[in-house]
Amino acid sequence: MSGLFVTGTDTGVGKTRVAVALIHALRAQGLRVAAMKPVAAGSEPGEMNEDVSALLQAANVCADLRDVNPYSFAPPIAPHLAAEQAGIRIELPVILAAYARLAAAADVVVVEGAGGWRVPLNEREDMADLAHALGLPVVLVVGMRLGCLNHALLTVESIGRQDLPWAGWVGNMIDPAMLSLAGNLDTLHARLPAPCLGVQAFSAAPIRDANALEWLTIPDALVS
Repeated sequence: MSGLFVTGTDTGVGKTRVAVALIHALRAQGLRVAAMKPVAAGSEPGEMNEDVSALLQAANVCADLRDVNPYSFAPPIAPHLAAEQAGIRIELPVILAAYARLAAAADVVVVEGAGGWRVPLNEREDMADLAHALGLPVVLVVGMRLGCLNHALLTVESIGRQDLPWAGWVGNMIDPAMLSLAGNLDTLHARLPAPCLGVQAFSAAPIRDANALEWLTIPDALVS
């Protein structure tokens, strides 16, 4: 394994929280771990994107910010729209070159996607195309709320078309009042074609706070 690609059933489902947890779990195994957020949208003027900042703080490999986050946009909107507004086109070769530099300095690179699995990056390509180009095992973050089963199964179906290896899935509780949580988790266990790496209870703690995030387990097969 040279890396993991963290995607989600939607935006706002906890991809960064899970990516940070993965980084800490991998570091606990003595690995040099780099972080990457190829595309980030949503930041205050003159400030670093919150997700990028959290990933940088979690990683133990120092890297050029331009490699960690090749494309950063201020408006919290879909990446291709933010890029259009900035007069920029998001280019996969730029991201792949940045990833190669990170991978050369690390044992593992944890790559966090933007939005959901099929969010557009430019007029032709989307996040799924980037994942396919990287060829990394996929970690799917399922935002546990009403509708998550449909979102998870559709995402899994689309990931399957890319013929990418699975690393596992994580249930992240984003609705503390969700009904039939246990039943939904049982359904995911039965229908998703990958091991469950953990289930994250609802937390209002900042993303940077790694406490209570070390519940994730990394299958031995991924790091052997």
